[in-house]
Amino acid sequence: MSEPRRLEVLRAIVEDYVHSREPVGSKALVERHQLGVSSATIRNDMAALEEEGLIVAPHTSAGRIPTDKGYRLFVDRISDVKPLSAAERRAIQTLLEGAEDLDDVMERTVRLLSQLTNQVAVVQYPHLGNAKVRHIEFVLLAPSQVLVVLISTTGRVEQRVITVPDQVSEPELLELRQHFLSTLSGTPLTRITGQLADCLALVPARKRRNAGALAHSLEQLAGINREDRMVMAGTANLARSTVDFPLTIGPILEALEEQVVMLRLLSEMEQDARGVSVRIGRENPHGSLAEASVVATGYGPDSSAKVGVLGPTRMDYPNTMATVRAVARYLSRILNN
Repeated sequence: MSEPRRLEVLRAIVEDYVHSREPVGSKALVERHQLGVSSATIRNDMAALEEEGLIVAPHTSAGRIPTDKGYRLFVDRISDVKPLSAAERRAIQTLLEGAEDLDDVMERTVRLLSQLTNQVAVVQYPHLGNAKVRHIEFVLLAPSQVLVVLISTTGRVEQRVITVPDQVSEPELLELRQHFLSTLSGTPLTRITGQLADCLALVPARKRRNAGALAHSLEQLAGINREDRMVMAGTANLARSTVDFPLTIGPILEALEEQVVMLRLLSEMEQDARGVSVRIGRENPHGSLAEASVVATGYGPDSSAKVGVLGPTRMDYPNTMATVRAVARYLSRILNN
């Protein structure tokens, strides 16, 4: 059997199975694909592919479906990731450029990616080790109630309402905000605790109780900014694919819900020369994802945070890889601006 034809037969089986969900037989391959050989020759090729562990017969079916190993060979032989159409690129650009802040960008990204791929989309928040304080705002809601807002240089906005020990007026609150802002502006979030202590030491004693409450809140908001977290969309797409998960969909949904497994997996994935990373089925080190594939890529200045999709191993890899890569590039562009 010739190597090029074997790969062509494997490609045809993968493509047919992805689109039909039905095991693929030699007769269907001859009818649908211009392979230039007889049905008997195709049967011999399929027998060889099965012997190599690249395809398998599910139950007593006459057709064959790809194995994880077969998908891997298929994905590795995708020589180049096709570009998206002009219409698809415009849709991505229009949606992402309308975002108001980082949280909005993240939410729009996963919704868009989920819609384009019909899979579960996940995006890891940018690593904020270098994030600094851009702005602080204190808003008086009631004599003892203040909305504390912290904005980082990455565009993240964190806020919470606190009760201060003593009643405070608008002018007093404005004075405290200016004091904190002049001291903390440009301070890395990782060093905000030490700066807050210095800041409090300079506050007059009569204002120190309220200042302490405000400082504690800012410290907590800075901690939220530093947390490694992700957002996702499209779990309903996964639920509609239960036929692709013969064992159970439960562990996959749990892994997504808890986030720790997905965050660890995303951080471990190294992108290849095509700019993407693909983990197929049991290549995933976490048993709960043994029936799923993950396609991801890095984004942002250092590409350390990841954006990607999770779905059944029976996924349209060429389209998914192209879409993930395109969305990541637009996401990087938006954040850089």
